[in-house]
Amino acid sequence: MSNELLIALQVSDSTFPSGGFAFSQGLEAAHRRADEIGPFDLEGFIKNQIIHRWASGDRVALVRAYRLSTSIKELEALDLEIEASIAIESLRTGSQRNGRALLLTFERMGNEKAIQYRGSIRSKTAIGHLPIAQALVWSDLNLSEQTVVVISGYQCISALATAAVRLGLVGAIDVQRIISRLLPVVTLEARRPVLENELMSSFIPLSEIALCLPDKLGQKLFSN
Repeated sequence: MSNELLIALQVSDSTFPSGGFAFSQGLEAAHRRADEIGPFDLEGFIKNQIIHRWASGDRVALVRAYRLSTSIKELEALDLEIEASIAIESLRTGSQRNGRALLLTFERMGNEKAIQYRGSIRSKTAIGHLPIAQALVWSDLNLSEQTVVVISGYQCISALATAAVRLGLVGAIDVQRIISRLLPVVTLEARRPVLENELMSSFIPLSEIALCLPDKLGQKLFSN
């Protein structure tokens, strides 16, 4: 059995403390504001997040960061580029908090690169966005570029599916059917080449509009 596969399963498992449980990437907001922005379809929402946010944004940032993972200075510059590329404050904050949580976990596990990059964050030369943190620590585990992309894509689906179950939008069995139908989408997008210095982009207007609308109920399960 491949050790790389076992490591990939470890870091992608929901029990691994990555800090992503508090964020729904606009899913909760889009569902709550369906009367204003249009009918909510869970599978369609997750598919759009994969294609129009993860594949063109997070995946591109992750691959570029992976290729720069031996240079802290270049990672810091890319970190700032990611910061500038995320227009919605709650999504930007979520990426920061998730990335920093992942780095903290690896720091506590004794990972030297995580320790070093958290030092950059404390000195304010870096921010700690999630794709940077993933690339830094996963590359240090000797995971291949393709493997880290697949892990990231799977976590994109898994996090949204988990959020939907916690919100009571779907049952545990039905959400697995959705995941099964969407895994090939991740596989297809993961195979697309990433060019050197390719720009990050995302186009998920309805979920972003939902995040920008004032909260009517005052109580939310997720931070975004």
